[in-house]
Amino acid sequence: MDSVLLIVALGAVAAGFVQGLSGFGFGMVAMSFWAWTLEPRLAAVLAVCGALTGQLVAAATVRRGFDRARLLPFVLGGLAGIPIGVAVLPRLDMDAFKVILGTLLVLWCPAMLMAKQLPRITRGGRVADAVVGLAGGVMGGLGGFTGVLPTLWCTLRGLDKDVQRAIIQNFNLAMLLVTFITYLATGLVTREALPLVAIVIPAMLVPTLLGAKLYHGISEARFRQIVLGMLTLSGVAMLVASVPKLLARWG
Repeated sequence: MDSVLLIVALGAVAAGFVQGLSGFGFGMVAMSFWAWTLEPRLAAVLAVCGALTGQLVAAATVRRGFDRARLLPFVLGGLAGIPIGVAVLPRLDMDAFKVILGTLLVLWCPAMLMAKQLPRITRGGRVADAVVGLAGGVMGGLGGFTGVLPTLWCTLRGLDKDVQRAIIQNFNLAMLLVTFITYLATGLVTREALPLVAIVIPAMLVPTLLGAKLYHGISEARFRQIVLGMLTLSGVAMLVASVPKLLARWG
């Protein structure tokens, strides 16, 4: 039991720092630690709770670039997607889902990192933003992965780091709040989760503040490198955690 508590705390520390630095990524980083020891639905509850706490802290410390008009389509789409993700969660093969998501990140993000000039998407407007928000909401309902697709999308949109950070940060905050309320309403937050929540929240607070402080000093290019690099590493961690389990089941 002590080893489980240590892994939960270490995952919260690492994920809190990443979220403070980039404005997203708590669920992905934390799951790379917790997938080895925690039941998937319990891990999802902790990831959403920790990510929500981190977004509240980050929203109070990083406020530049906020644009309500840019944010609204993402949020409206995301709100429609959350109930879908929550409904699917009890029926989903999480290992297969992580393999698919991890493969996407491992293939796509390094290609973007190595490109001399990133492709820029200018078409689609608010409708496309809302569709991406919908996908982010579904993934949020599955365990706090709200920031993955919107972050990739904002990067391809060519938004500057403050605008991108503001969109992802506030989108995640809205999605995670609704997701956690939905978890409470549907009984996914159990008594078993409460002692672990009491570990996650204190463990992540200082790392989140340190990451947010570091964010202010990095350039546009460095921010994109950090974001894409973290997404790539998250994809690798998902594959490492999930592929052996799938092979063992199929073998």
